[in-house]
Amino acid sequence: MPKTYLILLAAVATETIGTTSLQASQQFSRLLPSLLAIAGYGCSFWLLSLTLKALPVGIVYALWSGLGIILIALIGFVIFGQKLDLAAVLGMGLILAGILVINLFSNTGHS
Repeated sequence: MPKTYLILLAAVATETIGTTSLQASQQFSRLLPSLLAIAGYGCSFWLLSLTLKALPVGIVYALWSGLGIILIALIGFVIFGQKLDLAAVLGMGLILAGILVINLFSNTGHS
């Protein structure tokens, strides 16, 4: 896996940490989760900016947001007990299919 994609995966991971912490911060009323949310998003955007040196912004954002949506939905289910209906699961399946199409068939997304 090229270095750019590893950086992108790190950006997704830190964004996921930031979003999970945002939920745990209870509208920024708890200090440690609030600070972790800010740090997670800051780190994520910095890492995201590094990927833009090698990949188009549309591809980067599609992969970052799509993977983030799926990870956050899984974390929401496992940690926070948030359930999704069939339409939400199917929609996320389509997002995942889009990510696979970009990575398997598009020459645009290859650095």
